[in-house]
Amino acid sequence: MSGALAGRMIVVTRPSAQAGALCRALEAEDARPFRFPLLEILPPSDAGVFVPVAARLDTFDLAFFVSANAVEHALDGLQALRAWPPGLKVATVGPASAHALRARGFHEVIAPESGFDSEAVLALAEFSTEAVRGRAVLILRGDGGRELLGEILAARGAHIEYFSCYRRRCPEADPQTLLAPLARGEIDALSLTSGEGVDNLSRMIGDEGLTRLAGLPVFVPHPRIALRCRAHGLGRVIETGSGDEVLIRALIAYFG
Repeated sequence: MSGALAGRMIVVTRPSAQAGALCRALEAEDARPFRFPLLEILPPSDAGVFVPVAARLDTFDLAFFVSANAVEHALDGLQALRAWPPGLKVATVGPASAHALRARGFHEVIAPESGFDSEAVLALAEFSTEAVRGRAVLILRGDGGRELLGEILAARGAHIEYFSCYRRRCPEADPQTLLAPLARGEIDALSLTSGEGVDNLSRMIGDEGLTRLAGLPVFVPHPRIALRCRAHGLGRVIETGSGDEVLIRALIAYFG
């Protein structure tokens, strides 16, 4: 433990189910994690949506999971109906979702070693034109989401199908839960991990609340999220890269 984060209150805005590991890592540095989820993750409103996809899993060559949430909800729904086809390869974008796949028994996971975004995935040899032409790719994601990966794979000759295996929504929370400790000067930093979360933060606390957050250091994993933060008036934005360890190192470097 470096001591740089001792007593520091760090706001963790991940969905409740994904916040535990980061909170434990902060506590190991003697920091005070403050949970304020900006996304609520829910299963599909109709569990029957898994049935036709499960029946056709053997027709796909590659299954791409956009997030750890996609891993959890897709596999919960599909594997309740059938075993995973042994020939169906799995791929994902970042270390958290790759870890989630390995925890579910997938030992060969295609994922970038750095970058951790669609561009990094598309640069992999397994996603080259030669590798994907004529292949059927199932993209497992939440409702909506970025289309870049599917569009470029389709342009490279792949047959793309999307499956929404979970829902996202803005949580119903009292903004004073966050604004009250902020007004008391107790909050030292904010961690934001998705552009949608930034938008939800704006909806939840309003322009006045964002103005009160403007002087707070905000740690984000990707330049796209940094741009979204600045568009909402958050000026002290630190890009860290993806993963809990990287974020902890960035916080220690900043406060140390």
